[in-house]
This record gives sequence, C-alpha cells and structure tokens, in this order.
Amino acid sequence: MDRFATLNLFLRIVDRGSFTAAAADCGISRPVATAAIKRLEQRLGTRLLHRSTRHVRPTEEGATYYRRCVAILADLEDADRGASGAVAGLLRAHVIGRLARMILLPALPDFMTRHPALTVHLGEGERFVDLVREGVDCVVRAGSLSDSDMIVRPLGVMEEVTLASPTYLARHGMPASPDDLEGHQMIGFVSSRTGQPLPLEFTRGEEVIERSLPARLLVGGVDTYAEAARLGFGIVQVPRYGFADDLANGTLIEVLPDFPPMPTPVSVLYPSNRQLSPRVRVFVEWLVEIIGPRLCQNADERSYAGAKAR
Repeated sequence: MDRFATLNLFLRIVDRGSFTAAAADCGISRPVATAAIKRLEQRLGTRLLHRSTRHVRPTEEGATYYRRCVAILADLEDADRGASGAVAGLLRAHVIGRLARMILLPALPDFMTRHPALTVHLGEGERFVDLVREGVDCVVRAGSLSDSDMIVRPLGVMEEVTLASPTYLARHGMPASPDDLEGHQMIGFVSSRTGQPLPLEFTRGEEVIERSLPARLLVGGVDTYAEAARLGFGIVQVPRYGFADDLANGTLIEVLPDFPPMPTPVSVLYPSNRQLSPRVRVFVEWLVEIIGPRLCQNADERSYAGAKAR
C-alpha cells in the first residue's frame, strides 16, 4: 500500500471509528489495514490511534495528523483535477427518497456525463444519517435543522399541501377552516428526530396553527404515508411537487387551500471538520443548480427561519 493510500485509510479509520468499516470502504482486508497503520505509526515514531474492543479514536498526535492529512489529500485531489480537468473517485450521498427518484435521478445522467471519472453511491430515505460514522460525504435533508458541526447549504423551500382522499372526505366532510377539524383524523407521520407524530400545521396570515388530530395509523416513510392517504386513512401534509398527478386525476384532493402549511426548507449538509473535496464541491453545486428551480419553483419566499422542522 503506497503512502497516499495509507493516508486515505487513516482518514477513513478516524471517520468511521472502526478498522473493519474503513478497510471495507477501501476494498482491503482488516489485517492489511491493521498492518498498514502499524507501519505508519512506526515510520512516524508515534501512536496515532487509541484502540478498544468497541471503538477507535485518534490520539492527540493522531488528531493533529488527521487535520494535516485532510488538507494534503484535498490539495492533491485539487491538483489532479487541475492537471486532468476531471473529478474522480467515489462520492457517497444520502438523499430524501422521493426527491432522489423524482428530481435527482432524471437529472443524474447529465451530471455523470460532465464527470465521467466520478462514481456516485446514492443512498435514500428519511432517517437520520451520521455522516462521519457512516462514511457519507453529504446528505440532503428537509426541515429546520438543529445546531450541529455540519456545514449547511440551503437549496430552497418546498411548498407543502394538505391532502385527503375523496372517500375520506365523503365520510368526514370538507372542513372550511382549521377550526372545523374536530372529528377528523390524520395519518401520523413519525418524526425521525423526536419519535413522535408531527402535528398538522396551517397558516392564517402570519399566524401558524398546529392541530394534532387522532391518528389510528402511524408511519415513518413518505411513500407509505402517501399510499395510506389514497386509501382514506386520514389527512396528510406533503410536498406539493410529488403529488401533481394525484391532484390532477382526483386521487387526492387539496384540503384547506386558504390555510397552507408552512413551506419546508431543503438543505445539503457536509462535515465542517473536513476540507471540501472537489467531488463533493461539484455535487453540491449541481444540487443547487437543479433543486432550486425544479423542487421549489412553486414555493413562496417565506424564510428558512419560519419553515417547519421534520
């Protein structure tokens, strides 16, 4: 294993907190990874990692070496790009599932054509992702974000809409205002952050109104949430961009259009303790290019600070 491969392995071990996970990321065996780090420590004459049966973390010297290695490898990647004009390597991103399928994938062929030496590992879902521990370069999230050590790049805001099926409305009636929701039911969408179902949210001018309706069905995935709404289980609030067909064919009907939910912010996050690599930089710039116009074209200009959290 050459010096740069060893440095990259060392970074992965620190990021992942595991020899086994880092070795798998680098396509080598655990014994090979262990031997490489042992040789690196012998060459430097210092111990870089504290090892335990459950976790690996850098020593003080290892943390300093880690920061230097991040800068060195990022500079090397920049130099390679400057010489060849190409961005290369593996980019790991995690994206909201429906957004990945409806917006990113249709636009991805153009991005891959622009960067033929780049490989993209695209994970999807609504769950919380620990970027450092899971070895993910960046993640696209919806909702207001709590303070963290991540760098947050806003991408836009999604217009939200309140929907229910014709069969549900035939049973419960069409409410004229949020005050008419007594006797109605919602489908509970369980927050990945709190583990509790999110209340429905409506606006009346500058006022934000929350209503927690009875929910006999709780779900944790957007696709299940949408299908349950079509089957008449209750009222839902979802991004408008994903339900144009349902609204057009009458599978779902907009409820309380004069009291729309607050829009939901969409952001891309990446670790602040790592210099932004060229492959992450071009991917983030591409996200800004495609998500703003395609996802948020119908959203109003209400600020991120006022938008709701998931």
